Amino acid sequence: MKLLSAPPKWDASPPEVWHDWQIQRLRAYLKERVLPFSAHYRSLFVEHDLHPEDIQSFDDWSKVPFTSKANLTVPREQQRNFVLIPQEAALKREWSVLWNAVFHGANYAKEQIEKEFRPVMMTSTTGRSSEPVPFAFTKHDLTHLDLTGRRLMEVGGSQRDWRHVNTFPYAPHLAFWQTHHAGLGFGTFMVSTGGGKVMGTEGNIALIDKVRPEVVIGMPTFLYHMLREAVEAGKHWPQLRRIVLGGEKVAEGMRAKLTLLTHELGADEVSLISTFGFTEAKMAFPECPTHLALNASGFHLSPDLAIIEIVNPRTGEPVPEGHSGEIVFTPLDARGTVVLRYRTGDIAEGGLTWAACPHCGRRCPRLLGPISRVSEVREMHLDKIKGTLVNFNILEHLLDDMKGVAAWQVELRKHANDPLDLDEILLHVATEPGVSPDDLIHRLERRFAEVTEIRPNEIRFHTMPELRERLGVGRLLKEAKVLDSRPKLTASRELNANP
Repeated sequence: MKLLSAPPKWDASPPEVWHDWQIQRLRAYLKERVLPFSAHYRSLFVEHDLHPEDIQSFDDWSKVPFTSKANLTVPREQQRNFVLIPQEAALKREWSVLWNAVFHGANYAKEQIEKEFRPVMMTSTTGRSSEPVPFAFTKHDLTHLDLTGRRLMEVGGSQRDWRHVNTFPYAPHLAFWQTHHAGLGFGTFMVSTGGGKVMGTEGNIALIDKVRPEVVIGMPTFLYHMLREAVEAGKHWPQLRRIVLGGEKVAEGMRAKLTLLTHELGADEVSLISTFGFTEAKMAFPECPTHLALNASGFHLSPDLAIIEIVNPRTGEPVPEGHSGEIVFTPLDARGTVVLRYRTGDIAEGGLTWAACPHCGRRCPRLLGPISRVSEVREMHLDKIKGTLVNFNILEHLLDDMKGVAAWQVELRKHANDPLDLDEILLHVATEPGVSPDDLIHRLERRFAEVTEIRPNEIRFHTMPELRERLGVGRLLKEAKVLDSRPKLTASRELNANP
């Protein structure tokens, strides 16, 4: 596949240069790779009478229908329609294939095609709200994973002679594999522990004691509990320079707690870095290392590899630069499983900006957080009159920021466990040492009312080990910070409830 032009420098070119290049690249990608080899998008473009050559601007691109999670949660044989499966006849007409066959032989030409198109690895969505969806990678995709991994290291200010410990669980999950390939792409030492499920918290602490890494990478909740145990065990880790967080959004309160724990471990020059990624992108994006007193840099994107749009989550219409909206993703050079104009369900509260990063000066586009989830706004039936929309993104930030709260879990349940009765909110809490439960109850109820106009029906206190078990720390891929325990209506009861 030939490129119309070489991409500009990913982190140093102005937006007008990128906009022109991305549209040209998109047209070529659609024409030469997606539409010939993706059954889903070939059918979609025919159905809507769309043609690559008609896409001359981002306004034209916005006419292409979105892809959503609902399109992917289909039977396995239909998920295959999103995989680029090459047609031999079409490939034989490509000049690059002909060139390889003539000058290097048929076997070499076949090897190059297989590197581009043959799936060799799979990740999958985590399946919190639906069945996990597999995403296939080819060797072509893995080179991009190396590239974005290297950029994660560069933006994060790592050094090749530093040692890195990856505590993400061993799983077909983007966070683990992006971190693994960051080590490969950057050419640095990286040891993966498998997280708490493989070695346990004590095993991870013991390994960090031996390796003495400058960088520790993992899920915020797991790292928080691991660092707490390390402090309680009297560990001394002054060599730490970076704590890199992925897999969950991170409130400022959690950042502050993690920073305090690193200070207690003897590390006074640690920067916390959040990353943002999702399975459908097959890549992750980093923040700059900053201190708590400074605003976060936003997530540095790779405009040579993807187009990011920000749209109104209700209407789907594009929003102006710097305005809040839902993140929509389109790859520009992916193979394996490919989704176009994918609605992520993630809201960038600060929108998208092309302004130079105030911390590192890079000119690549940045997503400005905090990042929240559309699906975390849930309808709760708290009275007999109507449903109440509760934004659990706000609740998570409220609880992470609350002084005296060491760990927490919000549990949704039904009164008397009756599917037809009112919803209730049960808050499980572990306190910091020396904190009065009575005082904390008062502060929590007041803060809930100020921010959400609701109060928890009950607050239960637990020891840290008890709450770790409830959260699934080290056991679950993503800790159960919001647990929906509400029983579901049976078909017959639902019919009686809605005559």
